[in-house]
Amino acid sequence: MPRPKPLKLREVLEEINMSRAAFYRMRARGKAPKLYKLPNGQLRCRRSDLDAWWEQNEQAAA
Repeated sequence: MPRPKPLKLREVLEEINMSRAAFYRMRARGKAPKLYKLPNGQLRCRRSDLDAWWEQNEQAAA
């Protein structure tokens, strides 16, 4: 089974409906989805990390 393609930061921002500036503020507080940096400096997010972030935030709001 092929690994899911990692999401670009732009795709993450679109999915969570957030501006880049707001995302980086949230990331500075340790509240953003987990990202990793590619050797070329681009940021990516694994689908599993974004799904886990959604799950964590849904539980926090309940």
